[in-house]
Amino acid sequence: MGLDPGLRRLALGTLLAAYPGPIPPDWAVDLLTEGLAGHTLFGTNIHDPAQVAAGTAALRAGRPDVLIAIDEEGGDVTRLAHATGSPYPGNAALGAVDEPALTRQVYAAIGAELAALGITVDLAPTVDVNTADDNPVIGTRSFGADPARVAAHSAAAVTGLQSAGVAACAKHFPGHGATVADSHHELPTVDVSPALLRERDLPPFAAVVDAGVRAVMTAHIRVPALTGDGPATFSRAVLVDLLRREYRFTGAVITDALEMKGAALAAGGVGPAAVRALAAGADLLCIGAKVDADLVEQVAAEIVEALADGRLDRGRVEEAAGRAAELAAWTGAAGTPTPGEDGLGYAAALRAVRVEGHLAELTRPLVVQLHAESTIAEGRVPWGLGPHLAGAEEIRVVAGETSPDALRRLAGSRPIVLVGRHLHRLPGGPGLIDALAAAHPVTVVEMGWPGRWRPTGAQAFVTTYGASHANGRAAAQVLGLAG
Repeated sequence: MGLDPGLRRLALGTLLAAYPGPIPPDWAVDLLTEGLAGHTLFGTNIHDPAQVAAGTAALRAGRPDVLIAIDEEGGDVTRLAHATGSPYPGNAALGAVDEPALTRQVYAAIGAELAALGITVDLAPTVDVNTADDNPVIGTRSFGADPARVAAHSAAAVTGLQSAGVAACAKHFPGHGATVADSHHELPTVDVSPALLRERDLPPFAAVVDAGVRAVMTAHIRVPALTGDGPATFSRAVLVDLLRREYRFTGAVITDALEMKGAALAAGGVGPAAVRALAAGADLLCIGAKVDADLVEQVAAEIVEALADGRLDRGRVEEAAGRAAELAAWTGAAGTPTPGEDGLGYAAALRAVRVEGHLAELTRPLVVQLHAESTIAEGRVPWGLGPHLAGAEEIRVVAGETSPDALRRLAGSRPIVLVGRHLHRLPGGPGLIDALAAAHPVTVVEMGWPGRWRPTGAQAFVTTYGASHANGRAAAQVLGLAG
């Protein structure tokens, strides 16, 4: 026996799916006509602006009020510019500049670009307060470590995005900034009191609610005092008691991807995770990136089965689907966005660069980029100084497999510029840099979260607060190496 059509449609109305490739397959459009709320776009869906616009138009033909979401944070997390790196700096750089009006302007420009392509929801900004230097998943995606500064910039980012008619989705509630584990791979724990959360992690969420944010994304993190053994995504204490009642949020609660280990392992699969998230108070369920028609049907069937066996109340699912529909109606009523200024992102990235020490004249240096792994959130996006160099040799090495003597021999009389990301936690990185700087002129460029570590003996330590295309160009300009 097939699913009850009415219940299947209701279940589909709470789901954000995804599809492979640059052209929406028939099943992705057909599901929209049958009630699917929308799709999330990833790098595999993005080739060029004309292709993206054609794809969103095809989706809209299936459902005029389709929700089309994307993770476009600027900085290190970009889908539109995954092939080159973002032309905008990310949150850490904007927080370093600390001019909320600039943050609003950058996010308005990002929103205008999304709106022009037919994208209606940006799964941004990241409003986590990055209080852990070793945080492997937030870092430069955060406006900083100070709750008040993060709150001010978070509100500005939301205002900017939504001025373009693109719904903002502030993430990751109730705060992913203190974790030292990646929720894509496991369930991180933040073992603190609710009082500390209110003081440290929650002020930015209060600020974005006051700014009228249309959506908030849940975190697959465990806060034992509130969530017990499960993630916040499955916690009514977090999603209803805290977010809805205490912080008075009335928009749509969107889950982080349910395929992530922090949710799927905790629930026993994507389908059961969807049921638990809905029961906890989530409205729109982001399935993830690796989605096909069968998986969507499995999740919808699990929701329908949960309605039948009492795990889910029909009124709760109707409420969730209604909030998803309200979000779509808000985006559909948007006006015409104003395009951003040319060069805005590069000018902002240049203002964020910080130099400690003495920046000597670098005449045809050897530029050494130290390999760094990318997170799932970032994806394999190009980074570094390479595209911006004029007349300088660049090599790429693995820190733990490279000797300082070999680099000195290769450089000869030339100075060395070492470029890396999150150098303080790069295996072999600090040791290699300190040994090299002890006997050779070295300038260090940190394009990740800088942390507290500083190299011993380096002539200069340059911080960009991000590794976007804009950040790389800004660093090359400050070093006097840009073409």
